[in-house]
Amino acid sequence: MVGSVTLPFRLLVASLYLFLLAPILIVVPLSFSNDTYLTFPPQSWGLRWYAALVHHEGITRAFWVSLGLASLVTVLSLCAGIPAAYAIRRLTFRGRDALMNLFTAPLLLPSIVLGLAILLVFVRLQLLGTFLGLVIAHLIVTTPYVIRIMTTALGTLPPSVEEAAAMLGASPFVVFRRITLPLMMPGLVASTALAFLLSFDEVVISLFVTGPRITTLPVEIFNYVEARTDPMIAAVSVVLVTATIAIIMLIERSLGLSKTIGK
Repeated sequence: MVGSVTLPFRLLVASLYLFLLAPILIVVPLSFSNDTYLTFPPQSWGLRWYAALVHHEGITRAFWVSLGLASLVTVLSLCAGIPAAYAIRRLTFRGRDALMNLFTAPLLLPSIVLGLAILLVFVRLQLLGTFLGLVIAHLIVTTPYVIRIMTTALGTLPPSVEEAAAMLGASPFVVFRRITLPLMMPGLVASTALAFLLSFDEVVISLFVTGPRITTLPVEIFNYVEARTDPMIAAVSVVLVTATIAIIMLIERSLGLSKTIGK
């Protein structure tokens, strides 16, 4: 009876995995095509478009912009999100739940609605097409995720450990640095990885904020696809997928995914 139930379930899971991975199974062979246009299966094979990717000025420049932007946004998200999560989880004050709902409200809005709202505000503040505008726009997206993950991580930590350290004479800063921070490290790693990936891959809101003077890699890819149909975009996709998998494997090797996302 158990085997008869397990087999259909395994087939269902395998079908779902195949459905989710189907685009990658097509994109990877396309990235090694030497053809001028996107054709599947490729008529000739090689690394032509990987070489062209390295020498493409627009994509290379946009990559460095996205890398610097995502790194800065990640640091700022952690600096804003960790104290907010700590205050919400550890302190008792009036309006705590309302404050949590306010901080995480951007998670409830569709990206297109949030991007339009940011556009209307940034027009008046003259932040469109600026690096500062991109940083603020991405912070609106990434900070709620950091707060949500860190409140969950702090919720799994027993307050008695911090109280014991305080009773032994440790200052609040020492308690946080020696006790709280090491215990919430899995959540911190998960928040860092998620904030970086969200900022690096953000395209909808970036489309509203970027301009001719500055653009991110996802926006550059979007504009490239509108004008051309060659396999270079497949090469870019494979590079990004490989980098994402590398980050996930690094988290798994260092802490384990079950620890970072919580049990």
